[in-house]
Amino acid sequence: MKLYSLSVFYKGEPKAVLLKAAYDVSSFSFFQRSSVQEFMTFTSQLIVERSAKGSRASVKEQEYLCHVYVRSDSLAGVVIADSEYPSRVAFTLLEKNPREADPMSKVQAELDETKIILHNTMESLLERGEKLDDLVSKSEVLGTQSKAFYKTARKQNSCCAIM
Repeated sequence: MKLYSLSVFYKGEPKAVLLKAAYDVSSFSFFQRSSVQEFMTFTSQLIVERSAKGSRASVKEQEYLCHVYVRSDSLAGVVIADSEYPSRVAFTLLEKNPREADPMSKVQAELDETKIILHNTMESLLERGEKLDDLVSKSEVLGTQSKAFYKTARKQNSCCAIM
């Protein structure tokens, strides 16, 4: 079960325009990868151009399945996967936000948010610790200066006799 391509298009009147795409061509040989990626882009664009607005379709090509969903606002998504990849999951991925479609990615997103909050909290704690260290060193300096002032004041007051 493998997902090879996920593409987002805008279905214009003469042609479909590729907005964003992600590919996983790691299972192909190094020299085939660019050709395979170009073929996936071309196939996805052609399927979007030939699909009606508001429609869903699956096209089989050898052992690959191309799932397309064209929304009524002309935004289209195409998933290219192997024939074992469930079409229900592919269409769920196309119709919904990926974080909503896959519970694992939703949990991962929540973990990422928690990690960011924890990181920010740790940074603020470290900053507070540095500020506390600065205050401690300043208070030590003030303590030393006050002792010196006290000794100087005693010496100056001891030379004079008060009657």
